Amino acid sequence: MTLALIGALLIGLSLGLLGSGGSILTVPVLVYLLGEPPKQAIAESLLIVGGIALLGAIPFALRGLVDFRNVLFFGLPGMAGTYLGAWLSHLVSGQVQLLVFAGVMLVAAYSMARPPVLKRTEGGKRKPWKIVLDGLAVGALTGFVGVGGGFLIVPALVLLGGLPMHLAVGTSLVIIALKSFAGFYKYLHLLPALGLSVNWANAGLFILVGTLGSFFGGRIAVRLPHETLKRGFALFLVGMGVYIILQSL
Repeated sequence: MTLALIGALLIGLSLGLLGSGGSILTVPVLVYLLGEPPKQAIAESLLIVGGIALLGAIPFALRGLVDFRNVLFFGLPGMAGTYLGAWLSHLVSGQVQLLVFAGVMLVAAYSMARPPVLKRTEGGKRKPWKIVLDGLAVGALTGFVGVGGGFLIVPALVLLGGLPMHLAVGTSLVIIALKSFAGFYKYLHLLPALGLSVNWANAGLFILVGTLGSFFGGRIAVRLPHETLKRGFALFLVGMGVYIILQSL
């Protein structure tokens, strides 16, 4: 359990340092350190990620750093997409979900490691129907593999939506919370049929420790080179993704 708590602290630290990425650690920690079945771990990760994101969004909202237009057009379709992704998960085994999850980790690693080459959208705001499609796609991924999708949402809001970084991070946290809770609600109905249930004590402890880690991560972030942090975390994701693939196969 000590290793699991350290993992929860790292989840929060990553969210505080990078604004995303921490949620992608949750499933491996629950599966490999606590020994939970993959489907139970994915369900609990949605609750944990949603709880940490919701608490983390409060300071941003109080400072006016949440764009509710994007919450409406990205977040609400994202909730529908997450619910759909959670429903689709019952069609495949937990092993398949872990393999998809590992693939997502490798994509996230590439996204974090590469130098920024894209510019923000010129000529105004992104059209609402395009934001809706982005939300549905990211939401479906969230529900299927149990990640908050912050590493996809923040770039989408900055590069496609034209939001400043601080506004994108605050908006992303609200969207992550909405999507995660929608997916978790669906899993609550799926788990009993599989003979599984949520470990509420573990989830609550992870939310608490992760939130504390996020607070400290935010304090540390201002003192460390951001690009160095991103690339170091990307290397970690590559190692973890390869490990999950080998274990699953």
